[in-house]
Amino acid sequence: MDEKQKQQLWTKMKEAVIKGDNQAAVELAKEAIQLKLDLTETIEKGFVPGIRRVGQLWEEGEYFLPELISSAECMKQAMAVLQPELTKNKDSLETKARIVIGTVEGDIHDIGKNLVSSMLQANGFEIIDLGADVKLEKFIATAQEKKADFICLSALLTTTMTGQQRLIEMLKEQRLREKFKVVVGGAPVTAQWAESIGADGYGENALAAVRIIEQLTRQRREK
Repeated sequence: MDEKQKQQLWTKMKEAVIKGDNQAAVELAKEAIQLKLDLTETIEKGFVPGIRRVGQLWEEGEYFLPELISSAECMKQAMAVLQPELTKNKDSLETKARIVIGTVEGDIHDIGKNLVSSMLQANGFEIIDLGADVKLEKFIATAQEKKADFICLSALLTTTMTGQQRLIEMLKEQRLREKFKVVVGGAPVTAQWAESIGADGYGENALAAVRIIEQLTRQRREK
């Protein structure tokens, strides 16, 4: 396959993600495997520019939450096709950081958390998604077991926000606070709340969460 044909394929991948066309994205991912293309390059030049463009459209007010969710799901489905091949070939994308994410105990809301999870995965992070209504002990045990870099906590109820604060206290009690960066988010959560509980970052929305985690990852590497 020559360079021009590759460019055409990458453009189709980008457009599929922008449109949230799951079927097209999956078919294009399968095509890349059949053609024995460099899958790392395929993701970086085909699918990733699509999700980045979606982020721009959202910030410009052209896209809204349904489009954002649709495109993130589209990217997720394409990655689900490519990931087994990447693992088989040991041709995996360089993981920026490993993240344990979930909605805190007592809270069953997960749409926002799922979107953040998909967007982070689309941007090259390894995600360990614990789901919703997750015990605080499980966040810490999983982060230790998986040697995670981040713990991301979502809370959609004012009554469960305190779980975010309690997790940070538990990390301090267990002398683990320096091991993990803690990022919080959710509808009732504010930057002021995040600062008051000593969180490392706060994501007002999925794109803001990706941005702050990218920033914290760069700072961690520079140390």
